[in-house]
Amino acid sequence: MTSVEIKVASYNIHKGVGTDRRRDLGRTAAVIAELGADIVALQEADRRFGDRAGLLDLPHLKHLTGLEAVEIEDRGRAHGWHGNLLLVRGAAVERVQKIVLPGFEPRGALMTDLSVAGRPLRVIAAHLGLLPGSRAAQTRHLLERIEECDPRPILLMGDLNEWRGTGAAMGHLARHFTDGVMVRSFPSRFPILALDRLMTCRHGQLLDVGTHDSPLARKASDHLPIKARLRLSDRIAAAS
Repeated sequence: MTSVEIKVASYNIHKGVGTDRRRDLGRTAAVIAELGADIVALQEADRRFGDRAGLLDLPHLKHLTGLEAVEIEDRGRAHGWHGNLLLVRGAAVERVQKIVLPGFEPRGALMTDLSVAGRPLRVIAAHLGLLPGSRAAQTRHLLERIEECDPRPILLMGDLNEWRGTGAAMGHLARHFTDGVMVRSFPSRFPILALDRLMTCRHGQLLDVGTHDSPLARKASDHLPIKARLRLSDRIAAAS
């Protein structure tokens, strides 16, 4: 079996509100289409308060990109979980776990087991808190949940709110994930902070990690999307 490469991306859509302070979910969908990715983790895809209703037109997004939202049980009117939404194309969803993350603010993560071109993959889509202590507790909790699961290659994507590459949260993640390439994604008009991350375990390989810096992406959200190619090889497929 030859190696397989998957295009992956993470994007904090800021609830569809752009740098011009206008909410335009059609513009958000157009940026997602520009990415051309097979797996996309979105943050802030739902309203934060009230019924936390989903904001995107998912049928339109599927027509535009071929990406389908991973189904989540008991989500009410939300599209995701604490604003985290995972979109996939050409992947079989095996299991979805909603994770409540500890901390001062309500935060969560999605842990989804997929089969991609016959290869097992676990994707964690997360949005960590603003406070360093919360992020440290949240990363510890994520690692505990990972250790409870059967082993398979893992991809972590999301807005980790960590711009230094140091500190307790990143130290915890380094126990299981590669540090990855830090790319500046925030604020979108003049990016100086690497808040958004793609990270994989020792069995994975991320190639060409970078921001998607298009004129539309600079307007559609206060974050730029980040993207990469994830290589799944024979060795990774057989990893335990």
